[in-house]
Amino acid sequence: MQKAEILNKIGEWLGAWDDHNLEGVMALMHEDTIFENWSGAIITGKNNLQRIWVPWFINHGNFRFFTEDIFVDEPEQKVLYRWRLEWPSQERYFKGKHEVRRGVDVLYFKDGKIIKKLTYSKTTFQIDSMPFLLSVQRPIEAE
Repeated sequence: MQKAEILNKIGEWLGAWDDHNLEGVMALMHEDTIFENWSGAIITGKNNLQRIWVPWFINHGNFRFFTEDIFVDEPEQKVLYRWRLEWPSQERYFKGKHEVRRGVDVLYFKDGKIIKKLTYSKTTFQIDSMPFLLSVQRPIEAE
């Protein structure tokens, strides 16, 4: 794909995230996709990823991703997407409070679809503009 087509697909994909439209989000995912969550959990396959994401989309709490930067490597068919997430906190002592988290997704394309999505998050989040460190609460396991 050329850069403009990649950016157009990413724009549609981000629009589906804004609409909390799981089917729209999944439309850009390759059947053999690999997703690595910010927690380190790895999910393989489009069907498994959709199954894992269903509860999050049903109970979305009106989460929003805001684009902070996008870099497209057309020859390698990769995208670096820097984002800000605003949502009801899932953190133990802040459940439901407005949380801001920042991170980066590295997206790899194959056949016009996302074949790999690696998500990296800062080790801090903000509640009421105050930074807090993410804490270790349990061992990493598949979600």
